[in-house]
This record gives sequence, structure tokens and C-alpha cells, in this order.
Amino acid sequence: MKVEVIDKLAALLAAAFGLVAALAWNETIKAIFKSVFGLEGPIWGWVVYAVAVTIIAVFVTIRIARIADRLKK
Repeated sequence: MKVEVIDKLAALLAAAFGLVAALAWNETIKAIFKSVFGLEGPIWGWVVYAVAVTIIAVFVTIRIARIADRLKK
């Protein structure tokens, strides 16, 4: 039981730090898009931002899953 609690706690802590890092990157990317598209850019700028972040997230998630599978074997 103790090992399971420690494993879950470690996973939750890793997820929490991942969320903080993601929020920091989100603000950074938003600042970059604001500088490229202007301070109060048109809505299409935010659509481009959302699509770009989604594509990157999918790519990174797939790569992480493949690396994790290789490490398990």
C-alpha cells in the first residue's frame, strides 16, 4: 500500500510541475503571438495560436508515448 501511495504522489507531483511549466510556456507563446500579430490582434491570430499549440501538443504526446514504450521494452 505504501509503495502505491508513493507512486501516485510522485505522479501527481510530476503532473503539477508539468502544469506549471505548460502555463509558463502558454504565456510565453501568447506573448510571442501578441508581438507578431499586434497587441490586440484579430481573432484569426488566436485561432492560429490554438491550432499551432494543438499540433505541437499532439506531436509531443505521440513522441513521449513512443519513447515510453521503448523504455518499457
